[in-house]
Amino acid sequence: MPIYEYEHIDKPCLLGRVFEVRQSIQDEALNSCPDCAGSIRKIVSRINISSTKSDRELRDLGFTKLVKRDDGVYENVTARDGDSKVVLRDKPETLPDLRKTISD
Repeated sequence: MPIYEYEHIDKPCLLGRVFEVRQSIQDEALNSCPDCAGSIRKIVSRINISSTKSDRELRDLGFTKLVKRDDGVYENVTARDGDSKVVLRDKPETLPDLRKTISD
């Protein structure tokens, strides 16, 4: 369930000036504080967005990232030891060895 933030309009209570409430998306917004019954308003808060992973982080997580460089030519920017940095279309020997990263 999402967590929504509310702010006291007048003076805060024990919950503080701004407090969080876990509510369903279908629930109506609160009009009064659940602790002191004072006037409150729902506020817009920041959301958590994860940042893009670097090529090194992707490699360490076991992913392979190929970047197109030319028609049928890809650069393996997450190449590990023994992997080719260049992957060519129709040349399976240039593909990364997935057995290095996938295990049971």
